[in-house]
Amino acid sequence: MIGKFDPWRSKLCTCPPKLTLNPYTGCDHACVYCYASSYIPKFFKCRPKKDPIPRLKREAAKLKGELISISNSSDPYPSLEAKTGLMRKCLEILSRRHCKIQVVTKSNIVVRDIDLLKKTPSMVTLTITTDNDNISKIIEPKAPSPSKRLKTVETLIKKGIPTSVRIDPIIPFVNDNPENLVETLASIGVKHITSSTYKVKPDSWKRFNVTLPKTAEKLKPFYFEKGERIGRSIYLQKELRLKLMEKVAMLAKKYSIQFGTCREGLSHLNTATCDGSWLIKQK
Repeated sequence: MIGKFDPWRSKLCTCPPKLTLNPYTGCDHACVYCYASSYIPKFFKCRPKKDPIPRLKREAAKLKGELISISNSSDPYPSLEAKTGLMRKCLEILSRRHCKIQVVTKSNIVVRDIDLLKKTPSMVTLTITTDNDNISKIIEPKAPSPSKRLKTVETLIKKGIPTSVRIDPIIPFVNDNPENLVETLASIGVKHITSSTYKVKPDSWKRFNVTLPKTAEKLKPFYFEKGERIGRSIYLQKELRLKLMEKVAMLAKKYSIQFGTCREGLSHLNTATCDGSWLIKQK
């Protein structure tokens, strides 16, 4: 279950060395822009890994306090988690091995585990793509609303859990003016944000084209005529990516928040470790 983060060794990845763990296969948030659905079969049908707890106990016995990111190819808090408690069991096991833990999620269920997160060096990265509940309902139809996620961030920070926010992905004509969101994040005590642009994969573009056909028509030349293929994705042209990321970086600076880009080839904009793991406090 535990593996090296970024097994593809992307040249664009600026994350520090760490391990990754996905308690579940797939995710039920049904985000239109999701990239993981391109390489995980039946992705939107979320299910627990096979024999996850016995496997994790065996693998965790070999750990020596490494940084573990949970999760990077799914969400560790799908709706199913409220019944299974699988993620909580994973946290209990890892905390006994004195690991540093980074939780990556869109879910408000994470507040349930504040007691465990306080017992081990940890931080939460919570994705808030937009602060507009109506837009979110279109592009992230089964994820908790942005208003719930903002409340989750506020609760985590008040309880002493270091929390970073991913404004990700930035999609032109959809959520490319996030000043209100950044201002709100600063007001509730967020110290770090990470951002990146939407990278097109065939299946996500098909969903996007069906869900937002007029926007897709406007975006099409930016990807399929002017864009560039990097790895298995189609990126916006670098000049446009730079413009979009510079905007978020400037907003972060305006509101005294540290900033990082994610797999954009624009690491010169970063003012702190891109994934926010620098927020983890040693116990």
